[in-house]
Amino acid sequence: MPHYTRRDFTKLALAAVPAAGLLSLPGAFAADSAAKPAKKPNSKVNGVQIGLNVPYSFGAAVAQPTGDQILENCLALGVSGVELRTQSVEVFLGAPADLVYTKRAVATGDTAALREWRTGAKVAGAAAYRKKFEDAGVLIEVVKVDGIFKMNEAELDYVFSLGKTLGARALSTEISTGATKDADHKRVGAFADKHGLRIGYHGHTHTGPKEWEETFALAKHNGANVDIGHFVAGLNMSPVEFIKQRHDRITHIHVKDKKMNGGAACPFGEGDTPIVEILRLIRDNKWPIQATIEFEYKVPAGSDRMTEIAKTIKFCRDALA
Repeated sequence: MPHYTRRDFTKLALAAVPAAGLLSLPGAFAADSAAKPAKKPNSKVNGVQIGLNVPYSFGAAVAQPTGDQILENCLALGVSGVELRTQSVEVFLGAPADLVYTKRAVATGDTAALREWRTGAKVAGAAAYRKKFEDAGVLIEVVKVDGIFKMNEAELDYVFSLGKTLGARALSTEISTGATKDADHKRVGAFADKHGLRIGYHGHTHTGPKEWEETFALAKHNGANVDIGHFVAGLNMSPVEFIKQRHDRITHIHVKDKKMNGGAACPFGEGDTPIVEILRLIRDNKWPIQATIEFEYKVPAGSDRMTEIAKTIKFCRDALA
């Protein structure tokens, strides 16, 4: 693995600092009175990797989060597996933060300057980013790519190579829903097949088995990122049968709780999403599907985001015990 550059993270000794100390450092996302000591985390329970969608789940407390800040919060929460967006990695590799984090770049992925930077980026440098996470005990199992359908061939090669360098077993992106959806999924799926790396298409309330089956037919490595909360809220039915039937094509699930009939996200256990049943289904069948918490419900008065995320992790741990 390469040595860390001048853009390197803070020293690995940080992982030995108590979590309360981590969260009081400049740039940390939030204070968390319930934090535990930040020894090497382990959120794999009875064979099921409880993961976290980062930095998305941490909200907008820091507009342009660094790898340090993301890792510090994962350690404080005891999370050992993540779905990671690419932006902090690209900044680590030398991309201008203002370019990577602009709304247009995130939404479309097609700014000329960003495309030019990606074309010349040295992806091998991401091995140092991966090493820092793995040395601290956190696996980057899924890499979330924004704007993938707008990327040209060179960019697609770049993001799949980036995912493999980071140690991911899958990429993820939003499912395409427009008139070009079949062409989008076929083109990106061809690169997934070329690189031998599955891509999980994330579904919202409009996405169901039919939409995912259409993507599966277009490429061997096309897969599904099943958001079980969106599934329940949008389709008014449980995703259990689809997961049973197509578990071999599911890269990971997004765990959140929602009520049927378009209900908003709510604290785990208060909605209609069969979280416990699904987690135990993955556990009992030993399927390699990360249970990725995507924190979205409104933080209650008197609490904070880190405390609430900790509650969701405990809910999943208890379900799998």
